[in-house]
Amino acid sequence: MKRQKILLIYPPSPVMNREDRCQQPLKELLVIPPLPPMDLMYLASVSESVGLEAKIVDYSLQMSERETVNSKQKVKKIITPMEFFKLDLEKFKPDYLVVNVATTTLESDLSVLAVAKEILPEIITIVKGAHFLTSNTDVLYKYKALDLVIVGESEETLKEILEEKPYSEIKGICYRDGFVAKFTGQRSFIDNLDKIPFPARHLVDNNMFRRPDNNKIQAIIKVSRGCPHHCFFCLATPVSGSKVRVRSAENIIQEIKECVETYNIRNFLFWSDIFNFDRAWTMDLCEKITESGLKITWSSNTRADTADKEMAKLMYQSGCRLVSLGVESGSQYILDKIGKKITIDNVRDTVKIFKKAKIKVYNYFVIGLPWDDEETIEQTIRFAIELDSDFISFYTATPLLGTRFCRYATENNLFEQNASFSDAYFYPVVSTHFLSKERVFELHKSAIKRFYLRPMFILRSLLNIRSFVELKSYFLAGLGILLRK
Repeated sequence: MKRQKILLIYPPSPVMNREDRCQQPLKELLVIPPLPPMDLMYLASVSESVGLEAKIVDYSLQMSERETVNSKQKVKKIITPMEFFKLDLEKFKPDYLVVNVATTTLESDLSVLAVAKEILPEIITIVKGAHFLTSNTDVLYKYKALDLVIVGESEETLKEILEEKPYSEIKGICYRDGFVAKFTGQRSFIDNLDKIPFPARHLVDNNMFRRPDNNKIQAIIKVSRGCPHHCFFCLATPVSGSKVRVRSAENIIQEIKECVETYNIRNFLFWSDIFNFDRAWTMDLCEKITESGLKITWSSNTRADTADKEMAKLMYQSGCRLVSLGVESGSQYILDKIGKKITIDNVRDTVKIFKKAKIKVYNYFVIGLPWDDEETIEQTIRFAIELDSDFISFYTATPLLGTRFCRYATENNLFEQNASFSDAYFYPVVSTHFLSKERVFELHKSAIKRFYLRPMFILRSLLNIRSFVELKSYFLAGLGILLRK
């Protein structure tokens, strides 16, 4: 009998943004809201395209109360995320289970497999995630309830699995052949992204995903994949390749129209590994958005050496109101060591360009890279204050499996025994050559407070508030800074 149903999940682990290149636990991060499970939404569309009924659940966000009755009174009982998962297995009875797995929650994520097999012994369990780019066949030996590992870009791979093609003929998977775990070899990246069906937004509650500043519903549009720079700490290149593959402007606008007309969504995050790498494509997209008459607002990431005044002006005209910029460090020495291929002056110029174009700037910095010491971190904090952007995130350096950083930290004994990724990006995973993890953590907290608690920054933020919702968002973020331990 042909298999008919597929359940795609973020497992009942701590709340995270599980994009393969980031894998961010959210409990300690400021200004970062939960994002929709885009990878599962794409895989659900692929599943529906071959005739399966699909269901998407982020169990980390599922927690509610139900009423039970004892002999005397009604009692409210908490339903845990794992209980939700079990109930869905029993009710939906999926033939396939696809689990997004992150390095930071590896053991917890994989624990759901045995639960699924216990309830539905015939279910085919599949895992995906950046972790498996470098660690794949070994999990098949350790987790007997695991059937398949997807390695690399997953849409075409899952489609072939669901079409029941022989495992040995499907590139990009690990499977068991008797007692032996086998890898079928790397699958090529999808060259034409326009061929991928739009993500299955009808299978998620879009109201859950909102802009952190004004609380309006926000959708993610994945506009390109790939990055040629392969930065020291980043998974973008291992996950999506060094070639930048862009969707056509027409295809992107079709998806925007679907969001506007079907879901009444007009706020977007244009997700890419490097948004404005191709200047001609960027300008064309902005022009076509403007010509379409779609009244939207959007944000994107950018690099410090790819923007110019004309581009920024056109971005604003088409609805861009915020760009995020990976600065990483205020020390040119550190930027050179991590292969960022930008200069401090590039950053200064780019921030000025976007500010002049009335586009808000969100800068990212990383504290605790292997060569960081007291001086370089102080340079980073002072540079962040000098740039005076609208938003900022200071992350602690996290050597996720598959990055050059991870290899370097292993070879140079920067990991301590029993190193934990549970508080990745907040509490350090490794020491530097000069600073302990504890000292990096103290400097990280100091950096956040020194930036956000400046009187002039607070005053400017208050003057820019345009609604009670924005006031509430800023208040809660500020309270989080003050209470940070």
